[in-house]
Amino acid sequence: MTVDTTEARPIPTADWVTIPDLYADPYPIYQRLRAQAPIHWIPAVNRHLVIGYEACHAIELDQQRFSADEAQSLMKRSMGHSMLRKDDPEHDAERKAYGGVLRPKAIKQRWEAVFDRNYATYAARLRAAGPGADLVAEFAAPYAAENLRAILGFANATQQDLQRWSQTLIDGTGNYADDPDVWAAAERSSREVDEAIDEMLPALRAAPDGSLLSVLGTSGMPLDALRANVKMTIGGGLNEPRDALATTVWALLSHPEQLASVRAADRWSDAFEESIRWIAPISMYPREATRDTELCGMAIPRGARLGVAVGAANRDPAVFTDPEAYDVDRPRKPHLAFGGGNHFCAGAWIARASVVTIALPRLFTRFPGLRLAPSRPATVGGWVFRGVLSLPVHWD
Repeated sequence: MTVDTTEARPIPTADWVTIPDLYADPYPIYQRLRAQAPIHWIPAVNRHLVIGYEACHAIELDQQRFSADEAQSLMKRSMGHSMLRKDDPEHDAERKAYGGVLRPKAIKQRWEAVFDRNYATYAARLRAAGPGADLVAEFAAPYAAENLRAILGFANATQQDLQRWSQTLIDGTGNYADDPDVWAAAERSSREVDEAIDEMLPALRAAPDGSLLSVLGTSGMPLDALRANVKMTIGGGLNEPRDALATTVWALLSHPEQLASVRAADRWSDAFEESIRWIAPISMYPREATRDTELCGMAIPRGARLGVAVGAANRDPAVFTDPEAYDVDRPRKPHLAFGGGNHFCAGAWIARASVVTIALPRLFTRFPGLRLAPSRPATVGGWVFRGVLSLPVHWD
């Protein structure tokens, strides 16, 4: 399809935007940018940042004009060439190789019992740490990591390994500052994951157990692609449920009247969906323009590196009323936190089951009077990946 770009206006440059400011809090920056245009060239990150809901959603649904297979991809360097950086039909073939491991039926039949056991383990760890403990470090992070370890089938690794691998690999994926120490840590983790995969595959082929590694090992997927896809799953499969859980707890404890409404009617799903709209765990991902084209009245040149800022799109006032506020009573409109189109997050059902079905209702039952630590505020950071970094809490 040819798109006429003769009437399209040029994309403005925002050379005042810095990576440290984006990391600290991108939302005031997005508000300032949005007042001028839905797309900006950001020299600090060497890409066009797409912040409007309409523009982000259009990109998600059009892989002909906007390819996931970006040249010089940070994700490819950090994790290898996974299906997340491929277009169809290659993407579709690798996604189908995941089979039903992450689907609702498997979650109900197999993984919910795993999540239940892991909840008990790490809720006990949080309680043992005592009031004032960090809910992220003592519960949300190890709970998400242990769930993922079981789903993947890494009997030769610990949840601490999964946490280290996930963080260093996604740090590489978001290394727009080109920090050599970040690359070195990502490369070490990449080698460790390869070694763990190579050790597990023969055992899982001999004794299949329904884990993702077991299924992928018999799928015919080439080893390089298998390794890249497992690393991609380690990244998003840990940080999304961890950050969605911590953000939802933080938001509810910061809005006690909304917490009361959620508890009274078991509205944990409403709380979860609003929290990932409010702070999307995966807040930005790349695309590359395959041709000269137009998007929301703006001229996009062929080869343009785009940053699809769904964290900004989810706060677009053209779509969401009072978008900067956390509001579980907000009229439900589709957010973009799980992506869309052919790249809709394959782990969305896992995140919802482990957080909404298991963790949230049980935390607020087991820890009566759960509340924020008055003298130690929560810390939040990130813009490519954003979440609550620490959440000190008290309870009765």
